Amino acid sequence: MSYEETLDYLYNKLPMFSRIGEAAIKKDLTNTIALCEFLGNPQTKFKTIHIAGTNGKGSVAHMLASVLQEAGYKTGLYTSPHLKDFRERIKINGKPCKEKFVIKFTEKIKPQIEIIQPSFFEITVAMAFDYFAKKKVDIAIIETGLGGRLDSTNVITPVLSVITNISYDHQYLLGNTLAEIAAEKAGIIKANTPVVIGRKNEETDAVFIQKAKQENATLTFAEDLVKEVKTVNTPNFLIVDANVNAKHQNICCDLHSSYQTENIKTVLATLSLLEQHTLFKIKDKALQLGFSNIKKNTQLQGRWQLLEKHPRVIADVGHNEDGIHKIKEQLELEKFEKLHIIFGAVKDKDIDKILALLPKDAIYYFTEPQLPRKLEVEILQEKAKLHQLHGTIYHHPKDALGVAKSNASENDLILVTGSFFVVGEVL
Repeated sequence: MSYEETLDYLYNKLPMFSRIGEAAIKKDLTNTIALCEFLGNPQTKFKTIHIAGTNGKGSVAHMLASVLQEAGYKTGLYTSPHLKDFRERIKINGKPCKEKFVIKFTEKIKPQIEIIQPSFFEITVAMAFDYFAKKKVDIAIIETGLGGRLDSTNVITPVLSVITNISYDHQYLLGNTLAEIAAEKAGIIKANTPVVIGRKNEETDAVFIQKAKQENATLTFAEDLVKEVKTVNTPNFLIVDANVNAKHQNICCDLHSSYQTENIKTVLATLSLLEQHTLFKIKDKALQLGFSNIKKNTQLQGRWQLLEKHPRVIADVGHNEDGIHKIKEQLELEKFEKLHIIFGAVKDKDIDKILALLPKDAIYYFTEPQLPRKLEVEILQEKAKLHQLHGTIYHHPKDALGVAKSNASENDLILVTGSFFVVGEVL
């Protein structure tokens, strides 16, 4: 098979959450365990950091990978979903896995696919573990796909676990209260393994404390270790001063939206604990370079990403209530004449809560991702009207962007948001 034929097989043969939603979710780890056993349990052959959370886990994963890479460690990075190319999910030192590897792995695992009937995500997790083991990484940053307790990635024994924050998303799978969602995310907390919690919340703190006590895991709330973070937003960097130690002063982070402040705090706490509890050492220069070269080192996209300058076109993958709230805060710091928003979503989001947060004085271009799980743009437009948001329908995000660019003056701002998949199609 060619690379294109291999991807076609994986996308169409295997249930894929990003395309069909809940039907692709397997309710236990049986398939992943079986796949890993067939491969010789590659997940046991390298060190890992495991990251869960509602928002920010992708940014945190890429920040950590960048710093560890600058510190001289061969660093694997597994994240999802991808925006443009499937191989974005599996990288070492910022370089995607080879097309030949994807082809050979798929051919090798095909008989097991027929026997086990795994999901797309279960196969990609096994593929990542196999790749990292073969390439003998020093450490791999592993981001959960959904939840934590039953997530396919939760077969690893990490040196450290991170839970970024808890907010409402995927309630139909994870629970209807923050405490219930936190209990699912807390499933990545392992015995005698330190864990960092990125955000304190009176509804969820007790859940994490209880689980950590049960597992005899040292628990650290990031804001207890990094008590104060001051940031200055510039066009190219977020300048950060934190109170951990001297090397956390005057950090230039190239993910320069203000909403990254919480993620930076989580990463600084994680790096401090990583040095305390493991053999990993991170010099001042590595930390500084790691933060200033995140996009270059890891190829991260879709986080307040500047696509064009005149007018400015910015893409952000914010796709739930908390994510859109952060975007709204960032918009308040931006200068522009008119705001144009290209917005599309998938149908399993709490769309009314998201729409209620969006600015009412923007010009809207409603669109839809090109997958079965999409929220149909006609339904989106009608729901938006109930929140005094008015705009035109475009069935493809690229068409919406083309019209927005023709309508906008050079001092306007065009924002593409609402879904990973809308951003991916624009990219």
